[in-house]
Amino acid sequence: MSAALNAAVATTTAAAAATSDAACAEPLPVLGRDVTVPLVTGGEVTYAALDYAASAPALQRVWDDVAAYAPYYGSVHRGAGYLSQLSTDLFEQSRATVAEFLDCRPSDQVVFTRSTTDSLNLLAAVLPAGCQVFVFETEHHASLLPWTNAQVTYLNAPRTPDEAVATLERALADREPYGPALVCVTGASNVTGELWPVKELAAAAHAHGARIVLDAAQLAPHHPVSVQDLDVDWVAFSGHKLYAPFGSGVLAGRADWLQQAEPYLAGGGASRKVARREDGGVDVEWHTTAARHEAGSPNVIGVYSIASACRALSEAGFDSLVARERHLIAKVREGLAEVPAVRVLSLFGDDAPRVGVISFVVDGWNSSHFAAALSAEYGIGVRDGLFCAHPLVRTLLGSEPQAQGECGAPEAAPGERSLNAIRVSFGAGTPDEHVERFVRAVKELVADGAKWQYRTEEGRCVPAV
Repeated sequence: MSAALNAAVATTTAAAAATSDAACAEPLPVLGRDVTVPLVTGGEVTYAALDYAASAPALQRVWDDVAAYAPYYGSVHRGAGYLSQLSTDLFEQSRATVAEFLDCRPSDQVVFTRSTTDSLNLLAAVLPAGCQVFVFETEHHASLLPWTNAQVTYLNAPRTPDEAVATLERALADREPYGPALVCVTGASNVTGELWPVKELAAAAHAHGARIVLDAAQLAPHHPVSVQDLDVDWVAFSGHKLYAPFGSGVLAGRADWLQQAEPYLAGGGASRKVARREDGGVDVEWHTTAARHEAGSPNVIGVYSIASACRALSEAGFDSLVARERHLIAKVREGLAEVPAVRVLSLFGDDAPRVGVISFVVDGWNSSHFAAALSAEYGIGVRDGLFCAHPLVRTLLGSEPQAQGECGAPEAAPGERSLNAIRVSFGAGTPDEHVERFVRAVKELVADGAKWQYRTEEGRCVPAV
């Protein structure tokens, strides 16, 4: 790495370290924290971004690191020029940083992908023949849907962590014929925020000869993830939920299935040697490293941004980050508990440990209408719908889990009930004022109603102009 780039990165690292001691008391600096938005009732207000579970804002540290690197950007692995070699070094250093962040085993591979969805589809593509997959209906669609070439057993939603483990153990004990098997489980629900018993599920999987992949999309931004301590075989997560929104993801874990399968994408970078045969065909020798599944020119900036976010969160200290988030969770849950019309959705109960993701419904309100009013009248960004976890949300709402629904709001007018929910989510960059404004807005909307008229447009509630 060049002296100039080294100095720039060292400067941002020092700045982050200088503020890490206050991480519990103050949010980490993120982009957009001073953005103002107009209100339909007049005036402007600082935007309260409370949709972290979809995409978290970029940490200022990540943005500064990327800006410091940008002048040195070059294509990786195959260039003789200085910038290409520097970028290659940075790319591979980022791989090592992610491996350290996840506490990977020495033999594990870190493969860079586009997202959690891409990571799990990659793993689905390398499953050995005859592999059986076990997945709870509570999963995000990224974990629920990729296993089209395997025999899939969908497990009913458990109501306690112990029930989750027992359900998996029964399913694995009953499987026939005995062969390769994979369990896919989330670390933290993208709907309820509840933490799942990953370590216990991994032990159950291994006891029955199965492997396990952890969807850490909602866990990694909030809690430390140790591949070795949890004893999972793979872990997948996205940069855009880890304060690094540049379109990259990670699949990290055991190398054997990855090395034995055909490349996820065929092309340059995945191939080590290519030669024509006398019969006119082509012989290919594929890489056995992570490059085997990273064909094409990789997203160097996205990869570097993930590494920067990993360093920033580690330096801030997860103990402080978790303590502060629990403080925010308590504020929101206590505030919502004071509103009888609000019902918070939960699988494991009110006392279950969770990350900063809370979904709820409001009696007498269409969820899209409520979310639209929060945005238009209070400058608060939340999410409404089924959160790409349709079976789970419908189970929690008392509907049949197999009932169909859309990822957005249904065609329901303001005031009409919809089989959707509202989700508020937050994290390391959320100031107290944002969650306090949210709680106040919920109470005012329930007590006084919306101040503005709304209409349905393409399935969503929007302010009537």
